[in-house]
Amino acid sequence: MSPRARLSRKSRRTRPALDEGRDNVTIAALLVVSERAVSKHIGNVFAKPGPEAGESGRRRVLSVLAHLNSHMG
Repeated sequence: MSPRARLSRKSRRTRPALDEGRDNVTIAALLVVSERAVSKHIGNVFAKPGPEAGESGRRRVLSVLAHLNSHMG
């Protein structure tokens, strides 16, 4: 099972906006959820195998780069 398949439906909905580099406030507005919910879902995304780094900001950058690389071919 892929790491993405292990995420909840809500966390999977959060991932594309995260990969686009959007901040928590924007993601919350897009998904019509609270910022706290977004933080929880992002935590779930990063808890699964994938971008590894010590800082959440760095993990976001790695997530965006992985997204871009997957669309470049």
